[in-house]
Amino acid sequence: QKLNPFSEEFDHELAMSTRLHKGDEGYGHPKEGTKTAERAKRAEAHIHREIRDMCFIIESMAKPRPDGKIQVTFGELFDRYVRISDKVVGILMRARKHGLVDFEGEMLWQGRDDNVIITLL
Repeated sequence: QKLNPFSEEFDHELAMSTRLHKGDEGYGHPKEGTKTAERAKRAEAHIHREIRDMCFIIESMAKPRPDGKIQVTFGELFDRYVRISDKVVGILMRARKHGLVDFEGEMLWQGRDDNVIITLL
């Protein structure tokens, strides 16, 4: 109970001395074997499935250019993919983080960025 901030026996000094700090091994990740760690693994697997699905959709809706690149506009992808998932922009950003797609800009907005080219890598 000394580590429980809602307990009468909470010891602030002890709690601060036992917590992880930025740079420590395990910082920012749940402890292995906990329910939180299991939920994180399931969420990560779900995101990876959505990224694969989006890459498949991009590949299926575009004809490869003569140089072999597969490209679609954000507007085309949004119109097609929004029927599958409402997280189009978030999934695109994660796919870019993993090196699977590329596009200009930090964030894409429906309407304003409809002509931005998305390239499948």
